[in-house]
Amino acid sequence: MHLTVHVRFGGGLRVPHLRMGSPGLPYFNSLVAADGAVGLFANLTDFAPMAKGGSIRGCIQRGPGGGSTGFSPFFFLACQGNSVSDSAYMLGLSDDDPHRIVLRKGAIAVGIPDSEGEGVLLASGESFHQGTWLHVRLDVVANDNGDVVLNCFVNDLDEHPLGTPPNWVEVPGMSSFIDDHLGINSGSQPLTSGRAGFGFAVKDVTRRAFFDHVELMRQA
Repeated sequence: MHLTVHVRFGGGLRVPHLRMGSPGLPYFNSLVAADGAVGLFANLTDFAPMAKGGSIRGCIQRGPGGGSTGFSPFFFLACQGNSVSDSAYMLGLSDDDPHRIVLRKGAIAVGIPDSEGEGVLLASGESFHQGTWLHVRLDVVANDNGDVVLNCFVNDLDEHPLGTPPNWVEVPGMSSFIDDHLGINSGSQPLTSGRAGFGFAVKDVTRRAFFDHVELMRQA
């Protein structure tokens, strides 16, 4: 996959020094006890939508708040429109306690309700506690034959903190997934193009999610 054009979201703060609500740190905080979802996409030329796949990476956290379940933050690629009802590939943190890194295909509005539910394509073997920063990356490669190859990576922030070159390795338990053009592996046709960004699905009040160092590249 050849990637071109680099877009950066957020304030670019160093993760070890982040505080909730720090200036420039993108975050979500639910104010009412209701089901809801929000997503932000790159509204730029050649990105809204992208003609093929791309790569999105960044830091993500299920933040401390009013409870340990009832919300899920995620990055997304190949979103089919500009509504939370549209489908996309999502890489994020499941609505579990402890949570897992999960790759899901489905509506933005649903988010990632758990690590084994409908639309889940892959889930990490390791689980994480609330308040843990994770540096993750999703690559979506649209092949000429109509297949879409999905790769999920993680960078260990303890060993390779922000400001140093990341060491992207396959998320344990999440090998490459091929969303074939016949729709056999995922149960539906692959998503070969679309919008990209990050989002938050929530079911209760005072649920919080944090993002930082979000980067996006598109497939040429």
